[in-house]
Amino acid sequence: MNAVSFSAVSKIYGPNPEITWPLLAEGASKAEIQTHTDHVVALHDVTLEIAAGGVFVIMGRSGSGKSTLLRTINRLIKPTQGEVRVNGQNICELDDAKLMQLRKTQISMVFQHFGLLPHKTVLENIAFPLSLQNIPAPERRERAQVWLARVGLTGYGEALPGRLSSGMRQRIGLARALITEAPILLMDEPFAALDPLTRREMQDEVLRLKADLNKTVIMITHDPLDAARMATRMCVLHEGRLAQVGSVNELRAQPATAEVHAFVAAMR
Repeated sequence: MNAVSFSAVSKIYGPNPEITWPLLAEGASKAEIQTHTDHVVALHDVTLEIAAGGVFVIMGRSGSGKSTLLRTINRLIKPTQGEVRVNGQNICELDDAKLMQLRKTQISMVFQHFGLLPHKTVLENIAFPLSLQNIPAPERRERAQVWLARVGLTGYGEALPGRLSSGMRQRIGLARALITEAPILLMDEPFAALDPLTRREMQDEVLRLKADLNKTVIMITHDPLDAARMATRMCVLHEGRLAQVGSVNELRAQPATAEVHAFVAAMR
């Protein structure tokens, strides 16, 4: 079963995206299209299926479209063209109320720079998504205490995030994302701000929680070592286009392009 699928998804920034289609069909580069049309191609014609229950890693250089693709899954970014389906439902067709419900119950997200509320305590940050679901305060606090312990932060519930280390703040972000019990977890460069030892610890934590909770984890990174360690399957984007998709071993054995080869060559 697919948790998420993309069908011919494109995202063009600019007032008249249709003027880019002929150039894209001719194979013009992202830079050429921007020069000739003053439009930015973030994604073009991405068709991709992500199975439920694994860790799917999206790789690519800066500007390749990784973050844009991830954000189409919860429609923080709406595609210019194509369909994005979550558990079979075309989210591009959802009205505001149904989209909000999807975000509250089906998809959670961990941001690169944590995205914590600095004026709220650790426990309040973790419980915050439950307040959006109108869950009573005693239940919110009880569930937040459980997740505080699960991510190894027992005793820090009343602290403010700004006084904690980057690794601890990332654990808060992870607990906040998981407390909703949403089946799909999106992670945007979750380890980029961490030192190597903390990075490894957080990777272990994500893999452990994913196995315990049977989540579908979709993670973006530009670091091949993240992908090599965590991915069940992965894809590489280049200039907004899908260069290749497969397992880590498949991409290592038969890289489809020079861009893919450059990434997998850095895996150990």
